[in-house]
Amino acid sequence: MKNRVMCSVWLCPFLFAVTTAVASHAAGQGASIEFVARATPSQGLDEPVRGFPFYLLSKSFVEIGKESAATYPKPDMDAFIAKQDGSPELKAWMKKNQWVMLSGEEFTHKLKADDILGVPEFKKAYMDRNLGDRSQDFPKLKAKPSDMKKDPAKFEKLSKEYIDAIHAYIEAHPETVDGIDLGLAQIDPSPKWIAIQSTRTVAVRRRTLDLAQSTYLVARTETDLQGQGFVRGLAPGTYWISTLDVPPTVGDARPQWDVPVVVRAGETEYVTLSNSNSVRLQASQ
Repeated sequence: MKNRVMCSVWLCPFLFAVTTAVASHAAGQGASIEFVARATPSQGLDEPVRGFPFYLLSKSFVEIGKESAATYPKPDMDAFIAKQDGSPELKAWMKKNQWVMLSGEEFTHKLKADDILGVPEFKKAYMDRNLGDRSQDFPKLKAKPSDMKKDPAKFEKLSKEYIDAIHAYIEAHPETVDGIDLGLAQIDPSPKWIAIQSTRTVAVRRRTLDLAQSTYLVARTETDLQGQGFVRGLAPGTYWISTLDVPPTVGDARPQWDVPVVVRAGETEYVTLSNSNSVRLQASQ
């Protein structure tokens, strides 16, 4: 009997300590997140996002993307331009403007008279485009080829006047620049530049998804018919509810979420996902 009492005296505090530790640990691991995801099309009422996978991450998906992008440095446009064919003036223009696409309205709207007359490729394309248009009062060269030998000074003077007249004509008729990109298609380096960027974008996206679904993945769940989902048994901390880079489709709505949630020991955090807290994600930074 004495031994039983002695055992109880020593055993009870030990059992109490163990029970307290276990209870404390269970409470720390017992945090939960419950969420509902709803999206609103441009015309209509909000609807639940049904049967869609959601990921609970220990790091923002946007930040994971930045981490991945740092692994693949952005291609150097100046170095790319230096390797292309073309006149020094064309390369200097592309470097100055940080622009390699020689087609489209955005390109032609960048061109000023000085650019067109200062870059041989632009000048040729412009002249080819406009010299044959008889509906326009395009300037005419008064100098004759024979003047080059007979009277070089006269030839130079008339040639300069011709260039000045074209300069003034371009400024007075900016619409005559439209369409000159058709004459630059053969030297346009943008398809190669786009291919280089696309290769990097694919690599960054692949690494981002790999990291998100391995290193930073805490849990994965799928919403029910009411758009509800939950994750239980979480340690206290900050998490992100994410759709990664795949948006659900609700009418014409394509929301993506990367929403931070702070959970505390033994508590349940309730989150509503909607158009208002959706984000526009980029594949690369």
